[in-house]
Amino acid sequence: MSALPPCPKCNSEYTYEDGLSFVCPECTHEWNKDSTDNSVEGERVFKDANGNVLVDGDTVTVIKDLKVKGSSLVVKVGTRVKNIRLVDGDHDIDCKIEGIGPMKLKSQFVKKI
Repeated sequence: MSALPPCPKCNSEYTYEDGLSFVCPECTHEWNKDSTDNSVEGERVFKDANGNVLVDGDTVTVIKDLKVKGSSLVVKVGTRVKNIRLVDGDHDIDCKIEGIGPMKLKSQFVKKI
């Protein structure tokens, strides 16, 4: 029996061939046989609503009114947010907004200035 590579996502040894790709039955990850890169995705790329790449320290503008959870405040369209920090998770931007304080935003609701 030939040794199939383990799943690059969950390291499961129960992978199988399916045409031109390998499949992991545990996490349902699929990858090409001729893929030379067996590592899990590299560094995550954060993009704004227009597809521009965001980096730490960027200044962005909010493109949609956003309600602040647990308060009656609203972050209005056009609000500038300076010196963002990118983090992993559902809300991928950590920032401070003047008049509101520390917040977490989703990159899909901002655009890079």
